Amino acid sequence: MTSAKPLYTFALQDYSRFVPGEYDATEFIDTDFTANKPSFATNAPARDDVDRKVVEAQQKLVELKRAQEELERERAGLEELRRRQNEFQTGRQEILQNLTRGLGLLEEAEFAARRDADQMVKTVGDFRTALAKIQAIHDEAWTKENFQIELTRALTTLENARMEWNSARLKLPALAGESRPSAATEKNSPAPAAPSLAELEFGQLCKIGLALTWPLLLVAITALGIFLAILARK
Repeated sequence: MTSAKPLYTFALQDYSRFVPGEYDATEFIDTDFTANKPSFATNAPARDDVDRKVVEAQQKLVELKRAQEELERERAGLEELRRRQNEFQTGRQEILQNLTRGLGLLEEAEFAARRDADQMVKTVGDFRTALAKIQAIHDEAWTKENFQIELTRALTTLENARMEWNSARLKLPALAGESRPSAATEKNSPAPAAPSLAELEFGQLCKIGLALTWPLLLVAITALGIFLAILARK
């Protein structure tokens, strides 16, 4: 009797190459996960770092305050500079207007003064000539023959001198004891005051009295008329 053949046959193989010779514990650890795993202990700030950051923040605050004070001083300086510039512009405009107006007034006054001075020089010469002509009249030397001629000549000389005098008085207020007021004085001078009652004449006082009392006179006359009418009826 022959022995039965096995249904399956397995070839004997060498599995020793799949079994490691020694056990390595690192083969079961994921090195990538271990490398990227967060470390809470290393990220926590240390006390020294916090103190250092506080000191740095305080220093920055001090520097910012110093910079702010510097900007405030610069702003104050700029404002003072702007004020002085405005003062310069305003003062220059004002003094230019005053000087321009003053020059115009002084030039006008100088022209008037020169004109008056020329007129005075001419008048002084005319007065001296007229005075010499009048002083040259010697009426005591007139005779009966030339009396009429010399008298007419002397009267003509006196009339010419009088016309010269009157003309000079109109042109030169100094001859009347008056000073010529300037244009500004004429504008600012008040209106002449009314004369007092003591300076008025008798006729003017009578007119004023009549103007003040005529209503009373009218009332008195009316009352007198009514009284006379009542008496007449009785």
